[in-house]
Amino acid sequence: MRASVIQIAVEDSESVESRRVRVAALVREQAGAADLVVLPELWTTGAFAYELFGSEAEPLEGPTYEAMAKAASDAGVWLHAGSIPERDPRGALYNTSLVFSPSGELVASYRKIHRFGFDKGEAVLMGAGQELVTARLPETTVGFATCYDLRFPELFRGLVDAGAETFVIPAGWPERRRAHWTLLAQARAVENQAFVLACGTAGTHAGVPQAGHSIVVDPWGEVLAEAGSGEEILTVEFDPSRVATTREQFPALKDRMLGLHAPIR
Repeated sequence: MRASVIQIAVEDSESVESRRVRVAALVREQAGAADLVVLPELWTTGAFAYELFGSEAEPLEGPTYEAMAKAASDAGVWLHAGSIPERDPRGALYNTSLVFSPSGELVASYRKIHRFGFDKGEAVLMGAGQELVTARLPETTVGFATCYDLRFPELFRGLVDAGAETFVIPAGWPERRRAHWTLLAQARAVENQAFVLACGTAGTHAGVPQAGHSIVVDPWGEVLAEAGSGEEILTVEFDPSRVATTREQFPALKDRMLGLHAPIR
């Protein structure tokens, strides 16, 4: 299976509409080069541009949906279109990922469960997703997570229980915590014996330099490909059948002890 991870540079000087057109063109360029294309988190606005979430929020089937559905169809690829600031019919905001088939059909959407910011930013502006989401591609079952979700291993174990063999993780990860990004991506791959395709942003938005360094990790924790700090398309070929082989050769997941509780003190 071939994947193109597109590490978009998000800069305040570029308008949302201009970036949407530019990114759609980059997706189309992957025709014949990739089976799966992955974009980063909140690439339309920037993950730290909190003041834009409300003004640039769009319905699920809004302008980004339309542009990305068309780009996926034109390129004939599975497209994880990163995430958008979604406004639902009641007016609530969510950080929502969109996944399209090669025919341009929406096959999955995932609302980010763990919102970053503690008592500000995304954590107070956006609602929390309530459901784990997977999608079956011809070669592999994909489980979805977004950025800050990467710090919560129980989410990924839930995705494994739902059949996930590959994790796709769009992000807007800050440069100052780049070491955590790489470490956690490898940890989620090793502990779940799964492939990880983690796509970050480049550039500086809302004054926050981005980590870049999108990364693809195999079920043994080996880094198959890693981007630098600027805008870059990371293309990698990987064999999804290695997940089953790894889990058979080193069946650690079978030794999980479930239902344990902390002692009452």
